[in-house]
Amino acid sequence: MSEIPDHLEDGLQILFIGFNPSLRSGKKGHHYANPRNNFWRILYQSGLTPRLYCPEEDRELLKLGYGFTNIVARPTQAAAEITREEYTRGREVLHAKLSRLRPQVACFVGKGVYTEYSRRANVTWGFQADPVIEGLQEFVAPSSSGLVRMPLDEIIAIYREINDFLAKE
Repeated sequence: MSEIPDHLEDGLQILFIGFNPSLRSGKKGHHYANPRNNFWRILYQSGLTPRLYCPEEDRELLKLGYGFTNIVARPTQAAAEITREEYTRGREVLHAKLSRLRPQVACFVGKGVYTEYSRRANVTWGFQADPVIEGLQEFVAPSSSGLVRMPLDEIIAIYREINDFLAKE
């Protein structure tokens, strides 16, 4: 199965960073394509998008200043299938992307994504006080997977912090 292309460009407001694409996303060729994934609803309900987008429109979010990448590009059924070698390489590649692009906010979609990237065990939701890349706003958000047990309203409230931050900029 082929990798889903990143959606990147200079001047991004937000770069959303996931673990890796699901098999469904890999088949469809779009980010967050699993119908049980709440990503698109979360963006809309948190005020980050003016309307509800669908996965097939993921590239359209570049017009809003939002990009997409993953720490590992290979689609899998579960993040547990990602190898240590893939994480090591993915960390290096992601660090280079973030250093080059310097989005206003690097949003890690899931604590596990950020802990793999930062190599830090204890992280909190929201903006990180000690970013890996100095001067970059690193934000840890709950995973949008339908498997997450946190109430959707709580997840949306955390994502709303990004919207509030951008409104002040």
